[in-house]
Amino acid sequence: MTDSRNKTIAKTSMIGIAVNVLLSMLKMIVGTLSGSIAIILDAVNNLSDAASSVITLVGAKLAGKEPDKKHPFGHGRIEYFSALIIALIVLYAGVTSLEESVNSILHPEIPSYTTISLVIIAIAVVVKIALGKYFVAAGKRVDSNSLVNSGKDATLDSVISFSTLVAAVIFLCTNISLEAYLGAIISLIIIKSGFDMMRETLSRLLGERVDADMAKAIGKTIMEFPTVHGVYDLVLHDYGPDSYQGSVHIEVPDTCRANELDNLIRSITIAVYEKHHVLLTAVGVYSINTIDEEIIRIREEISSMALSHDCITQMHGFYLDREQKTIRFDLVVSFDAKDRRSVFDEVQAAIQRKFPEYQINMAMDTDFISS
Repeated sequence: MTDSRNKTIAKTSMIGIAVNVLLSMLKMIVGTLSGSIAIILDAVNNLSDAASSVITLVGAKLAGKEPDKKHPFGHGRIEYFSALIIALIVLYAGVTSLEESVNSILHPEIPSYTTISLVIIAIAVVVKIALGKYFVAAGKRVDSNSLVNSGKDATLDSVISFSTLVAAVIFLCTNISLEAYLGAIISLIIIKSGFDMMRETLSRLLGERVDADMAKAIGKTIMEFPTVHGVYDLVLHDYGPDSYQGSVHIEVPDTCRANELDNLIRSITIAVYEKHHVLLTAVGVYSINTIDEEIIRIREEISSMALSHDCITQMHGFYLDREQKTIRFDLVVSFDAKDRRSVFDEVQAAIQRKFPEYQINMAMDTDFISS
């Protein structure tokens, strides 16, 4: 998928560069001849869009570099930085546009429009709407924040061009120039969009919760192995679009032998990578009691006690050792709890009172997918 993805990004970016450069040249000519500051600003904005496409292209190229000694997990996160740069360009364009619009309000100039100039602007609106949809669709298809951000920027540009067209028509009909005021309003919208893009990209850089559908699909794949009784603690690390590594715990019967576990873990790793393009670097094992009926009854009783609490969402990894007189398991405490530690301690104390003859070894766990 990586080669196909890179080709899609390169093709889309090249189209964006060519279209934006052409539109910028046409708008610069129209803006200069008509004396319209709004059209000139629109032309400059198109140049910034072309620069965004160049950044997307370069970012994708650098992100595709093979892992090396210094960056053993690859360079995929470079794409997030390129998306951040595009967000900053959009933000800068909005601030600059606002500054020029305010200046035009304070020092107005009378524009002069021609039929040809209005036709060119109208064509630009249609082209930018189509380009924006094309970029966003391609970006979502290949999971590229840079392309999606460029697409959103192109859509905003179509709004700017349309507002310029509306201002021109109003001026021709009433001799009232509103383009500076419309420019100021649109500038504020662009600034907000720039902040939104920046927030989304920074969120991915900081590390977001993995998509629940992906997590469920991976869990379903692992559960297809008959020996696996449960899948828990799936943690995925995002090293760039389409590049995930992670770890997971599985529950297996206490009768499994070492060679059987080895074959099972290798098979799971291969299956998850082939179906989901996720590399499981670690598969931990929970051994569960499957023979002793009394222990199974105790497990069900403890599970019922724990899950009766609203903030306990899961219990797993249960194992009772008669010789050592220990019971161990993990409890997942929801983030909805006001004090997760107090909830955990309360449940642990209740279970310890119920089974005083055993040492209760509990671990507070987190569901990184859905809690």
